[in-house]
Amino acid sequence: MNKNIPDLDTITRQLMSLEKPKKPKMLVVDDEPDNLDLLYRTFRRDFSVLKADSGISALEVLQAEGEVAVIISDQRMPEMKGTEFLSKTVPQFPDTVRIILTGFTDVEDLVDAINSGQVYKYITKPWDPGELKSVVQRAADSYELVKNKTDELSRAQAQTELLATIVGSVQEAQDLQGILNPIATAFAKSFACDACVLQAIETGNFKDAFGKHSEGEDFGLSLVGDSVVAGAIESQKLQVWVDASNAPVIADTDRYKAAALKAHLVVPVLYRSEVLAILSLQWRHPCKLSEDEVRLIHLSAQQVGLALTSARLS
Repeated sequence: MNKNIPDLDTITRQLMSLEKPKKPKMLVVDDEPDNLDLLYRTFRRDFSVLKADSGISALEVLQAEGEVAVIISDQRMPEMKGTEFLSKTVPQFPDTVRIILTGFTDVEDLVDAINSGQVYKYITKPWDPGELKSVVQRAADSYELVKNKTDELSRAQAQTELLATIVGSVQEAQDLQGILNPIATAFAKSFACDACVLQAIETGNFKDAFGKHSEGEDFGLSLVGDSVVAGAIESQKLQVWVDASNAPVIADTDRYKAAALKAHLVVPVLYRSEVLAILSLQWRHPCKLSEDEVRLIHLSAQQVGLALTSARLS
C-alpha cells in the first residue's frame, strides 16, 4: 500500500452519501381519477409517484421533473393513446421502463410498441395489485441495472480522457496555466465535481498559476488558508471533509456550508516527496465514490506530478 494513501475504506465511507437513499421516481398516467389514485396508493411507499391525467399533461410533468425510472400509462385516453404518449418519451428518456395498462384488445398497437422497445410489458385490466407490483419492481431493477452500466461506461470513457488530457497537456501547453486548466476540467468531468481547483505549489507556497473548472456558475473555494488543504500539504496524504452530522468541526465548516458544499476531497500532487500542487475536488451534492475511484484519483494526481515535473525541466 502506498504510504501516501490513507485507509481507502474510511475515505470511501466518508464520501458516500450519508442521506437515506431516495425513492426511485415513477409516473402514473390515467384519465380516470379513481384509477390514478389507486395507482398512487399502490406504489407511494416504494416510489416517489408523480401523477398525470393525460398524455399531454404527462409530457409536461416529465419536462418539469426530468427522468423517471418507470412510467405506467393507461392505453385508452382522450387526445392521445398510451402507446403514442410513451413513444414520445423515448428520445429524451431512453432508459425509462414503460408499462401499459389496457382493458381492450389493442393487440396491433401493443405488439408494435413492444417490438419497437417503447413498452416493457402490458397489463390487462382489472389488474391484480400483487402482479402489478411484481412487474413494476422488475422494471425498476432493470432501470437501475441499465443506469449503472451506463454510468460505468461514462466513467470509463471520462477516465480514459482524463489520462489522455494529463499526458497531452504537457505536449501542447505553452505555459503552466495551460497545463493546469485542462487537467482541472478533466478531473471535474470525470468525477462529477461541481468545482475542481488545481493550484501549483513551490517551496511550500501557492503559486499564482492555477486551473479551475466549475459547473453552472463561477464556483470554487480558494485553497489558500483552507485547513483541509493545509492538512493535505503537511501529511502529504489525501484529506476529506463531508457535510454530515458526525463530521468533525473544522475552521472552514462555516465557509463550506455558506457555499453549500457537501464534500471536499483534497489530493496532494507529489513527486519524490515534494508537493508540486494541490488538487481540490468540491461537490455541492452528496458524493458517491467507490474505493477504486478514490484510488484512481490518487494515481491520476501523481501522473499530474510527473507532468508538472516534465514541464519544469522542459
